[in-house]
Amino acid sequence: MPTVRSGPMIGLGAQLVVLAALAATVGLSGAGWLVGTGYAVVTCLALSRGLHRAGASRLGPADRVTLTRGVLVGAVTALVVDSFSRPAPVGLLVAVSAVALLLDAVDGLVARRTGTVSALGARFDMEVDAFLILVLSVYVAPTAGAWVLAIGAMRYAFVAASAVLPWLSGSLPPRYWRKVVAAAQGVLLAVAAARVLPEPWTTLVLVVALALLVESFGRDVAWLWRRRPAPRSVVPQAPAAALAPVTAPPTVAAPAPTVPPVRAPRAVPALVVLPPMLPVAVPSPVSVPPLLPVHASAMAGGSGGTVHSDWRL
Repeated sequence: MPTVRSGPMIGLGAQLVVLAALAATVGLSGAGWLVGTGYAVVTCLALSRGLHRAGASRLGPADRVTLTRGVLVGAVTALVVDSFSRPAPVGLLVAVSAVALLLDAVDGLVARRTGTVSALGARFDMEVDAFLILVLSVYVAPTAGAWVLAIGAMRYAFVAASAVLPWLSGSLPPRYWRKVVAAAQGVLLAVAAARVLPEPWTTLVLVVALALLVESFGRDVAWLWRRRPAPRSVVPQAPAAALAPVTAPPTVAAPAPTVPPVRAPRAVPALVVLPPMLPVAVPSPVSVPPLLPVHASAMAGGSGGTVHSDWRL
């Protein structure tokens, strides 16, 4: 648990002193004491934790002004809770609220003048403003209608929605109109709490306050919606069978075509030319009788109808 710094402890002590002063002057019921003290303790612990996370050892000049506003808001809270059981001192309640609203402009000016602007100071200032608007809307709701609670609950509904929709937690750019609307909420609710206007006019003031708040929150939500992160695309997972490597079937070599054996050509006996038995050298043609008997028709029939002229037969 972070160590409680001296600044938040001083704020806690100042809150108890203010509650004691209220009890001694206008009176304060047990419920008012209980809620006022609980508010002071929660503020002390939250501010101490914020200083610890920011690495700061003490409050800056603007943070002290905001802490003073926080103590005044604690006094308004105790008076509102006390009004549930008996009539509240309206003049004192509105006066304390007005001082807290005026100091809202002072802490920002001090932070800029002293160069002590910080994220912790901005968050602390915003939480004090939001809680004051919530308390004033609770005080006005019994006479104006329960719908007024939407003014005080809108900021907390936005924070609750951020837990469900993370894109609502994105950083918003600084916008002066947002500060004007926040300040207007406190002023208009304080006017309604003072009950100085006729009831129709009080209702109109509250309607204007709610309309301004809806416009401001609606613009911020639309800005965050347009810049929300794109959803991640889910790649379908392929089944294990599809991821297994495909093994090609073994290649079977086609059988080589059978070539019928080629028979070697049978050797054909060469024709041998024999010299004539008797060389004839006569100038005149001489008829040489055939060596075989002349029976051509009989030989042709025995040889299949072919007459061979080969003389070796």
